[in-house]
Order: sequence, then structure tokens, then C-alpha cells
Amino acid sequence: MSIRSVSSYRPGQALLCGLVFCGFIAACGGSDIDIREVLALEDVTTGWYDVGIVDGKNKLVPTVAFALKNTGNERVKTVQLNAVFRRVGEEDEWGNAFTRGISTEGLEVGVSTVQIVLRSPLGYTGQQPRAKMFEHSQWIDARVELFTKHGSAQWVKLTEIRIDRQLLTQ
Repeated sequence: MSIRSVSSYRPGQALLCGLVFCGFIAACGGSDIDIREVLALEDVTTGWYDVGIVDGKNKLVPTVAFALKNTGNERVKTVQLNAVFRRVGEEDEWGNAFTRGISTEGLEVGVSTVQIVLRSPLGYTGQQPRAKMFEHSQWIDARVELFTKHGSAQWVKLTEIRIDRQLLTQ
């Protein structure tokens, strides 16, 4: 009785499969740039956006607006942004906003995006006039942590910014 292999393995097959797999990973992963080193925040504005009347009360939500500038030496593609809003002195997330900051077409070297606006869905409501809400005894300031993700890379923190006590209408 003889033992015969039923495998159709060929010596070069493993190498070919490995090369195809590596090519697939490289195509999915994009370049290995440190996105924090090639993107700069420009024209940063923070404040409290006037949502309008909600359930008979004025509503203000924390907001951050900015542009991204490509300060690197190659086009940057596929960047996502996540803003995590927290009240000052607290670690619990109060709200968040997510958007695509740079599309697959990319952002050329030296060029800036249009203004990107991120708002928390949560905020403060009150009966008093909007500008007087900042003076309320229960008012707690807010901050925003901005995170970015390039291609399939992991999320990284870009910055943390305190939200200014100013009323925004846009």
C-alpha cells in the first residue's frame, strides 16, 4: 500500500500567494505617513451654535470650525475626522460629530480644505436670551478633542481645544 498526497501544492505557489497578499495589504493601507505631521489646522473658530428653539427653549451646542492644510510633500487622500465634545472637568463624552475631511481625490500640497464644521448634538437649553445663557450658574464650559484617521490607519489625536463662550450663528 502506498501513500499518495492529494494536495496540488507547487513550490512557487506559497511565494506567489504571499506576494499577492502583500500587494493587497499595501493597496488597502495607503502610505504610512504620520497624518499629524502633514496636516495643519487653519482658521480655527469655536463657540456655541444657536440651534434655535427646541421644546420651547433656546438651544446652544458646542461647535468647532476649521480648515485642514496639507503641509506635507505629497497629496493626502482619504482622511476622516471625529470630534469628541466633553464638559471641562469631566471625562465622559458629551457628544460627538464625525465627517470625511479629505476625499479619495485628495488634497494637493500647500492647499487647504473648505471650512469644516463639527457640532455636538447635545448642548444647553434655557428660557433666557441666548447671550445670557453663558452667565447661568449651572453653565459648564466645554472642550473638543479632534481625532483623525488616514486611510486604514488607526485614529490619532490631532488636538484639544476649549470652546469659547461666544454665540455662533453659522
